[in-house]
Amino acid sequence: MKKQRQEERNLLANVLDNCKKLHFTGIGGISMSTIAVLAKFRGFEVSGSDRSYSETAASLEKQGIKVTVGHFAESADDCDALIYTAAVDETNPELARAIERGIPLVSRAAFLGYLMRDYRNRIGVSGTHGKTTTTALISHILMEANLDPTVANGAVLPEIGGAYRIGSKDYFVYESCEYKDSFLCFDPSLAVITNIELDHTDYFPSIEAIIDSFATAVADASIVVANIDNSNVLEALKGYGGMVVGVSLGNSRADYYASNLRYEYGCGRYTFCHKGEKLCEISLPVIGSFNVYNSLCAAAVAHMCGISPEVISSAAATFVGAKRRFECRARIGGIAVYDDYAHHPSEISATLDGASRLGYKKIYCVFQPHTYSRTHDLLDDFKTAFSMADTVIFADIYAARETDTKGVSSKLLADDIGQKYFPSFEEIAKYLAETVHSGDLVITMGAGDVYKIGNILVDMLKEKYTI
Repeated sequence: MKKQRQEERNLLANVLDNCKKLHFTGIGGISMSTIAVLAKFRGFEVSGSDRSYSETAASLEKQGIKVTVGHFAESADDCDALIYTAAVDETNPELARAIERGIPLVSRAAFLGYLMRDYRNRIGVSGTHGKTTTTALISHILMEANLDPTVANGAVLPEIGGAYRIGSKDYFVYESCEYKDSFLCFDPSLAVITNIELDHTDYFPSIEAIIDSFATAVADASIVVANIDNSNVLEALKGYGGMVVGVSLGNSRADYYASNLRYEYGCGRYTFCHKGEKLCEISLPVIGSFNVYNSLCAAAVAHMCGISPEVISSAAATFVGAKRRFECRARIGGIAVYDDYAHHPSEISATLDGASRLGYKKIYCVFQPHTYSRTHDLLDDFKTAFSMADTVIFADIYAARETDTKGVSSKLLADDIGQKYFPSFEEIAKYLAETVHSGDLVITMGAGDVYKIGNILVDMLKEKYTI
């Protein structure tokens, strides 16, 4: 399998090395816009299209990338290869024209795998949860150590003003997504696994299938930094032939571990240890035990890159997180409004647990389930995930790539756990504006557009408190 994947990568490289013009169908997405810029930096002539104009499109145009609004067959006429996202298929007119003309089609993941061949140290961060934050923190520490990393992440990082950073060819830090086996296209020299749980049930039929996929994804890496507290991670590494570097929340037999772990206002504080040696104190400005795991993985990678404990400690203390990861949107009239990307039951539970440590009087959680398949297949876990919230309000399921064939709905879920459901964003925001008081926390959660409810609420609160 390893030899076959290497041969496939070499064949793709031979094709792309002879291309000059690339067209990106769906260029407005975070991941696609990132690799489009990296492609232009590498010397390709780049164009792209998306269904609507956005801030991302405007940013790309400022960098000399032509963006067309809408998908038209003629957009593929003048390219040597077409790069596409998993969200489009052969019914897309650009893909159809490329197929008709024999133009090579390259998936987003395969193209990212091609780009990373140029980099000496390729650090790929995978996991069901935490990969975006861990990628961001590794990047932050490497930047603080003046190692000038190139970064490709799945969310906007405030400190670099986007999801990517073009740095030197020494370090390439990237988020390695498991959905549809995308990460099998990548070639990490050092792989990270934060955790493995059942998710993406529209693609993976079982937890065993996910474990096998992770095992394949890291097989070529020389080193794997892994959360050994997670039994599924251990299962995935059973046949791995390289060096496993284990991290743990409290197991002193791990290579790297946290001792004297405590929480202040929901944020982890601990002593970062390596094989019995105390390296430094880490004080995180982000909440939750899940971020302790993320920081352990990031600190272990940084230490293995030769970064001093002092720099690791100071960098961790100044980490601002990634956009939509427990992001404070506003504080108005003593009411805090936050937004978070959590969409899996484990993520929801962990985020609410961290929020419960912050000292607010009441927690109002607004949740928008993401995809019918995930909601249906993890329904029992969703029913117990919100125990740390005082009030839960459900918005309609964000369908994303799916149609409703599961017979599940947000209203049914709300009724099952005795919570609330409103059919529109405006009704949810109105209920909150009339109900919450000073000292309360509102958090919008989900991988869709639930953040818009927070925007509406903030406007209502500004009017209410005449700000």
